[in-house]
Amino acid sequence: MNLRRRDLITLLGGAAAAWPLAVRAQQPLPVVAFVNGGAADAFVDAVAAFRKGLNEAGYVEGQNVTVEYHWLEGAYDRMPALMADLVRRRVAVIATPGSTPTAVAAKAATATIPIVFGAGEDPVQLGLVASLARPGGNATGVNTFTLEVVAKRLRLLHDLVPKAVRIAVLLNPASVANADATLQQVQEAAPILGLQTQVFHATTIGEIDAAFAAMAQERPDALFLAADPFFLSRRVQFATLTAANRIPAAYGHRLYAAAGGLISYAPSTADLYRQAGTYVGRILKGEKPADLPVMQPTKFELVINLQTARVLGIEVPPSLFAIADEVIE
Repeated sequence: MNLRRRDLITLLGGAAAAWPLAVRAQQPLPVVAFVNGGAADAFVDAVAAFRKGLNEAGYVEGQNVTVEYHWLEGAYDRMPALMADLVRRRVAVIATPGSTPTAVAAKAATATIPIVFGAGEDPVQLGLVASLARPGGNATGVNTFTLEVVAKRLRLLHDLVPKAVRIAVLLNPASVANADATLQQVQEAAPILGLQTQVFHATTIGEIDAAFAAMAQERPDALFLAADPFFLSRRVQFATLTAANRIPAAYGHRLYAAAGGLISYAPSTADLYRQAGTYVGRILKGEKPADLPVMQPTKFELVINLQTARVLGIEVPPSLFAIADEVIE
């Protein structure tokens, strides 16, 4: 009888000790909604960097945080419905490190759920924050300076192909703010370099083909591609079309050069996504976006595809070799 009583006490004591663990196990993990305008296969390294940032802040996906990945693949018209759903479900944080349109859509959808963005344009002018040092609202993130490097990327293209005068500029009008600002930057920088520009547009796979068909008629000397997540997801298509048309092109992400593009210059994507992941983790711990200053890139990458240059008959000047972060043989 006493043995049974002791067994019962031991059993109850063990159960009582396990209750807090059971309660913790039943509590749902905070949900981070990761929204990107491109396709998943173009951002494998970026997602890994984002997770690294989360880890640095003490969060491990699947253990103490859940990350939902939403890939728009250029269908920016889906954003309002997606953001409305995220707000309705009250996710813990909306992370939009990949493109300005997703950041703007998130800000338009909620003034309370924390947002960690990546924006190429001025976040203050976009209405995302009150100031870079003191955001003041529910959003903060990284200013990727995509547009600030437009003039430098155009100059690098000019340095690599000095005889090129007529430059085709391909924009994605579905990404309105990015397209407008990129065009403005290019049109300001081009005359200084003695370049003429002609603008083309594409929002779908078919329209990219159509734009290159139009370029084949106009025969520009080189191509300047606007930075855009959808375009990045079509990097192999761009490499194929530029090779077929023998047109040297400058891009805003190293993956273009890795896929066969001639030259790319942009902030380090891995660095930017890691920074965003760190901010998401800090917000999950209780810090407020209003108090977290907008960060800036710490690393920029110039990548040259030497094999593509040779095929196009372009001799890379020593000055570019000297400053290149990566040369693809």
